[in-house]
Amino acid sequence: GCNPLAETGRSKLQNQRAVLNQQILRAVRMRAGAENLLRATTNNKVREQVLLELSFVNSDLQILKEELEGLNISVEVYQNTEETFSIPLVPLGLKETKEVDFTLPLKDFILEHYSEDSSEYEDEIADLMDLRQACRTPSRDEAGIEMLISYFLQLGYVENRFFPPTRHMGVLFTWYDSFTGVPVCQQNLLLEKASILFNIGALYTQIGTRCNRQTQAGLENAVDAFQRAAGVLSYLKETFTHTPSYDMSPAMLNVLVKMMLAQAQECVFEQIGLPGIRNEFFTLVKMTQEVAKVGEVYMLVNTAMNQEPVKENIPYSWSKLAQIKSDHYKALAHYFIATVLCDHELQSGDDEDQQEKALSQLYDYMPEGLMVLTVLKDKVQRKQLGKAHLRKAIVYHEEALRVCGLCKKLRNIDVLQEVLTAAHKRSLLKYAQQETEDDFLSLMQAPDIVPKMEYKIETIAPQFSKVKVKDFFHRLGPLTVFSAKQRWTAPRTIHIHHEEGELGFGLKGGSPVQIYCLDPVCSAASMGLKEGDYIVSVGGVDCKWLGVNEVLEKLRNVGEQPIEIEVISCQDTASCMHSKSATYSVGMQKTYSLICLAMEEDKIDQTKKAPLKLPFLSWGTKNRQKAASTLCLPSAVAGSSQIKKKLSPFTLLNTESSLY
Repeated sequence: GCNPLAETGRSKLQNQRAVLNQQILRAVRMRAGAENLLRATTNNKVREQVLLELSFVNSDLQILKEELEGLNISVEVYQNTEETFSIPLVPLGLKETKEVDFTLPLKDFILEHYSEDSSEYEDEIADLMDLRQACRTPSRDEAGIEMLISYFLQLGYVENRFFPPTRHMGVLFTWYDSFTGVPVCQQNLLLEKASILFNIGALYTQIGTRCNRQTQAGLENAVDAFQRAAGVLSYLKETFTHTPSYDMSPAMLNVLVKMMLAQAQECVFEQIGLPGIRNEFFTLVKMTQEVAKVGEVYMLVNTAMNQEPVKENIPYSWSKLAQIKSDHYKALAHYFIATVLCDHELQSGDDEDQQEKALSQLYDYMPEGLMVLTVLKDKVQRKQLGKAHLRKAIVYHEEALRVCGLCKKLRNIDVLQEVLTAAHKRSLLKYAQQETEDDFLSLMQAPDIVPKMEYKIETIAPQFSKVKVKDFFHRLGPLTVFSAKQRWTAPRTIHIHHEEGELGFGLKGGSPVQIYCLDPVCSAASMGLKEGDYIVSVGGVDCKWLGVNEVLEKLRNVGEQPIEIEVISCQDTASCMHSKSATYSVGMQKTYSLICLAMEEDKIDQTKKAPLKLPFLSWGTKNRQKAASTLCLPSAVAGSSQIKKKLSPFTLLNTESSLY
């Protein structure tokens, strides 16, 4: 990862985000205490004082939220350092987290569950913790993406190795909401996975905004980065359907995916216009529909941002920027078609049919009394329709400038003001160049333009398989056998004697090998060897990863001398599952539920019905159903039915799991 103490603009923003998160945490705790006291007391004077304190705390929280919003709209820090004349793109900030110490829980589990010397795995545990620490400050490039994906895949191994379905591991993960700063604390590894996925998507957005949009290669990279960001966030939305924080809720992720695809579409338009827009009929018609599509997608983004429950937590400046871009690009569309109508009269050598076809595709309808071919041939009608489009372009430009002036954060972005002002002046100049003596007769309304794009923008799904990772705890043995879900006896030592050149048993399976066709009267059976036992060592040499032929070779090489082997027996794994569980299934993605576990809820009787789902933490809504409403999110009591599960290194990618 990057040096967290580096004095770069981006690191300063992340440090400010971390400080704000701590201040928000203190304020939230104070609010929780005040709410608890308010419920407990019956003294009117105390209630009045507590209500007064609550009003102060809520005011502080609102101020802190506005400061956090200011960080989210600090887009100029993430843009390319080259001087540019483009509207800024919006990146996502990385989610902050607290340090996690895996040492004691994992060492205890290795000793208890795997019956191995846990001190031999200190380096592996340290590597895991170092990787997590580095993921808090990833570099803003492909290396940073690869590191985050490596940790995400490593969590798949860790989950299967050390997180059994029947108890907590005692590892508490804390992640802060990217928009509200409110912390979410869980002993659930799935929270860690979901948060890492969010940061992968956020890092892609930062890479996209950093690309040089003055070059063809830079714009191609920006389009690719935003498509990949949308793909990761879409994957997160489909896989983790009940995440406990606002920034990872399905509604919020849906808006973020739309915003990233809109920014990709904006970069595609810039890519088409980068060589310069020729003042030619068919070129301008194509650009009209392309830019109209950009305006349309930003209009949809703005609409989505103003829907509940996203409206309360999406940064206000983001919503206004989407509205500004929608108006700006719609204005450009009307300006382009006005240029077509005003500057390109139908000449004798022009292809009349092609121009009529191209122009007719721009409109769903024409103003009353007008026909496309008539407009092309009639100079007066052509100019009137062109001036109508210019008037509409000016209206859109003025609306974009008005909205920009109303938002303090956007008003301070100089390049945004410059782009909007320059476009507005260009439309005014174009309108002034037209004849004005017949303006009092110009009552025509410009029709809407049909958007169209040649390059379809779609999400690019994350390709985790391209990143190769090795299980840190590879030495524990093959994951298909040596996992947290399997239980075995402690290793038993068996002395093997060759009896007339025979061992008295056969071997089968892959790694590790199993005892097969055991002779019940052989010496090994009398010493406790059982059918189906796994051989984990031969002569003191670990053989968990050896196949049948390799183990047989070791047994034959000892000659007539007795040899010691260590074996384990698999125990019955059918045990009662924890009453509170979060399940995931690739085949049934909608059954996944990421449930917060409150400390005090362990006392709830399992026979009680599941409580109604409580709302997420919010700035203005008080949770009156829980005393610990701020740090312990609501949970539901799941059923106790058992589901047969397959085992694989990557729980999140290709198997179903049941974790609490």
